[in-house]
Amino acid sequence: MAGHPNNIIFLSCDAFGVLPPIAKLTPEQAMYHFISGYTAKVAGTERGITEPSATFSACFGAAFLALHPTRYATLLKDKLEKHNAKAWIVNSGWSGGPYGVGERMSIGTTRSCVDAILDGTIENTTWEKDPVFGWELPASIPNVDADVLKPRNTWPNPKEYDEAKKKLADMYVKNFEKYAGKGDVDYTQFGPKV
Repeated sequence: MAGHPNNIIFLSCDAFGVLPPIAKLTPEQAMYHFISGYTAKVAGTERGITEPSATFSACFGAAFLALHPTRYATLLKDKLEKHNAKAWIVNSGWSGGPYGVGERMSIGTTRSCVDAILDGTIENTTWEKDPVFGWELPASIPNVDADVLKPRNTWPNPKEYDEAKKKLADMYVKNFEKYAGKGDVDYTQFGPKV
């Protein structure tokens, strides 16, 4: 039997061009984002999808959950803390604008982000806290353009990025209303600040 993982990676495909290619989460933020299970449905992933749409699936697999999502989130946090593991969001979606405007994150960028997590080189950088989502963004990763690490820098119009970011943060908050007041923890404090 293998040991406990050192890193937990939530993979998202953000079609709105808002999420960074990688972000580090606290255990509490990991709980929030695990419960949220955000990604986007894009053409080719499901029958009938022609335009991207946000989707939230608790624990990235709501249809298969036997217990309330907060139970799994608490278990995740306990395991992260017990084994001193780290949690990450890796976005393989769009950068420089939403679907139809920006470009899909290159496989090389996604691979470099995952490699930096797995080989530990991601710890050799400085971090900046995102003021809306609260997660930590790396200043540099080998083989990744530093501007791509800060999505706002990739948009032709930064104000449009700010509007898209607020819209996505609002979607997170709206989705999370069904979990507010459930369980022992007020999970909303670990989500976006809108």
